[in-house]
Amino acid sequence: MDYDVSKNFHDVVDGLPDGVRLVAISKYHTNEYIEAAYSEGQRLFGESHEQELKAKHSTLPDDIEWHFIGHLQTNKVKYIVPYISMIESVDSIRLLREINRQAARYDRVIDVLLELHIAKEDTKYGLTFDECRNILDSGEWRTMDNVRICGLMAMASFVDDVSQIRKEFCMAADFFDEVKQKYFANDDYFRERSWGMSHDYRIAIACRSTMIRVGTKIFGPRVY
Repeated sequence: MDYDVSKNFHDVVDGLPDGVRLVAISKYHTNEYIEAAYSEGQRLFGESHEQELKAKHSTLPDDIEWHFIGHLQTNKVKYIVPYISMIESVDSIRLLREINRQAARYDRVIDVLLELHIAKEDTKYGLTFDECRNILDSGEWRTMDNVRICGLMAMASFVDDVSQIRKEFCMAADFFDEVKQKYFANDDYFRERSWGMSHDYRIAIACRSTMIRVGTKIFGPRVY
């Protein structure tokens, strides 16, 4: 292993405030790198491709919590539902329905986050604030016994402008407060604000993130 995963891992986690968890983004990285972080106590890892996730799940320790963080096609849901801990990238009511349907087959309740589109890039996935409101206003999610909406996920624009990144994260945080108050005021489980990656996680923490998704800063450049 030519990258000091242990040192980089501690450079990130040792500076995290209480209430902020690390999702170590391990996509495109080998089991060896994941095991290095695991040996330092990390149990929460993020993947974005079904086949890669399946291979890692079958060969790595059972107590790892896997988060799916990439764009998820409905026809792939059935493959990850048996073991996934959380799906962070729910961007449509159709996907939410399919997660619920597949989870029911395994008598599981799957935790999910609604993905917001807050960045300036059109290439990113996610719901606008109004689309998110429409899904929640419909009330259909309240009838789904096998999914639990635990919060929101967002990605800021990939730019060097700190003020723009901060503005986008603050918009997401304010929207979280709106959603919490209107739809989940009495639900303690609705508490997650997943934003912040290797290049901007410190800004995200200042903007009330509860989960940061860091890969490159820990594992180094991805091996495709």
